Amino acid sequence: MALESINPDPSCEDDYDPNSMPVEQAIARIERALQPVRETESVAIRAALGRVLAAEVTAPFDVPPHRNSARDGYALASASLGESGVVELDIVGTSWAGHPYPDAVAAGQCVRIMTGAAMPDGADVVVMQEHVEVDGALIRCNADAPTAGHVRHPGEDLRAGAAVMAPGKLLQPADLGVLASVGLAEVRVYRRLRVAFFSTGDELRGIGQPLGPGDIYDSNRYTLHGMLTRLGVELIDLGVVADTREAVRDAFTNAAAVADVIVSSGGVSVGDADFVTGLLDELGSVNFWKIAMKPGRPLTFGHVHGAMFFGLPGNPVSVMVTFYQFVKPALRRLSGEATWVANRMRVPLTTPIKKQPGRMEFQRGVLKLDANGQTEVASTGAQGSHILNSMSLANCFIVLPLASTGADAGELVEVEPFEGLV
Repeated sequence: MALESINPDPSCEDDYDPNSMPVEQAIARIERALQPVRETESVAIRAALGRVLAAEVTAPFDVPPHRNSARDGYALASASLGESGVVELDIVGTSWAGHPYPDAVAAGQCVRIMTGAAMPDGADVVVMQEHVEVDGALIRCNADAPTAGHVRHPGEDLRAGAAVMAPGKLLQPADLGVLASVGLAEVRVYRRLRVAFFSTGDELRGIGQPLGPGDIYDSNRYTLHGMLTRLGVELIDLGVVADTREAVRDAFTNAAAVADVIVSSGGVSVGDADFVTGLLDELGSVNFWKIAMKPGRPLTFGHVHGAMFFGLPGNPVSVMVTFYQFVKPALRRLSGEATWVANRMRVPLTTPIKKQPGRMEFQRGVLKLDANGQTEVASTGAQGSHILNSMSLANCFIVLPLASTGADAGELVEVEPFEGLV
C-alpha cells in the first residue's frame, strides 16, 4: 500500500509519525473518490425536508403574483395627497386578504386595506392606519404622511421563469415554503444514501446484557446511529461483529451487497491494521489507514466491492471526531449535496490548553457568551479519547494545528461549533 507521509518538522518530533497522513490530504483523497448517487425520486414537499434537490426549480409565475399591501392602512392614489396640509378622503370600501375591493379608486377616495390584500385599481400607495384619523366615512391625514415601501409589487420575491433552486441544494424549512409559494406539490430529489454500520470487538455487550470481566457496553453503535439519523440516510444496523477474520469478512460482504457506504468502529488500531487492510485488499482496496490527528489516528478509508468504507477507531470520542471530520462531509456529498463546509470561527480562549506537536488536534470545548455578550470558549477538561462525556458536555471542537503546542488563556483559537454539525 503506497502511503504519502507528512514532511518531517523539528517542531513536531513529540507526536510525529512518518506513516500518518495529514488531515487535509486525507480529506482531499476522500473527495477524489466520491461518486454521488444519481438515482432520483419524486416526493411531496412535506416529505422533502433534509432531502437533496435533484432538478432545477423555476418560478412558473411572479411571486407575489399581484400588488398587495405591506401594512394595515388605507390605499389611495398618491395624487390625492396633494402638496401640503391635511387631506380628507372618502372611504369607499375595504380590501381584505383573499377578498379584494372590486372597483377602481378615484381621486379623493380611499379603501381600507389589510396586510397582504390586493391593491385596488387606481391606488398606488398605502398610508398606515397609525397616520390616519378616521371620522365616520372619511379619513384625514397629512399630505406628507409616509407611504414608501408599503406596497409589494409582483415579482419582488421571484420573477416568472427565474431559477428558484439549483440541483444539489439540501432542502431546509424555508425552502419548503418557497416551493409551496410557486405551487409545487412534489419535488424531485436524490434517493437516500444507504449506510451499513457495525461495531467489532469481543468485549462488547448489548444494553441489558450482564457485563463479564473485561466487558463494556457497545456505545459506539448508538452514537453512530444518532449521527447517521441526523443525516437522513437509510440505516442498516449490522450489530456487533465478532473479532475474527471470517466474521468481519462476512460483514463486509453482506454490507457491500446492500449499502453505498460501510462504517465500522473498532478493529483498526495499529496492531489490527494488517487484519483489516488485508481484508480490504482481498475484497476491494485501501486508500489510507492512519491520520495525523488526535483523537482518531487509526482511520481506514477504502472500498469493499462497490461500497465506500470507513473504518473508525474503537475509542468513543475518536469515533465521533473522525465521523464529523471525514464521514459526514463525504456522506453529504455522496447524497448529492453540491457544497458543504463546516462552520469555523476564531474566538478567545478562557482556559489554557496543552498539546504535543505532530498531529492536528480536535479538543472538546464549550462556546458561551461572556458578561459583555462576546463569544468565548473553554475546554471541557480531560481530553482522553475514551472520555465520551467530554462530547456530551461540549458544543464545539477547538481545532489546533499540527505544529501547535497549545494555547494560552486570552489567545484566539479556531473553533468548530456543533450547531448544524451534531
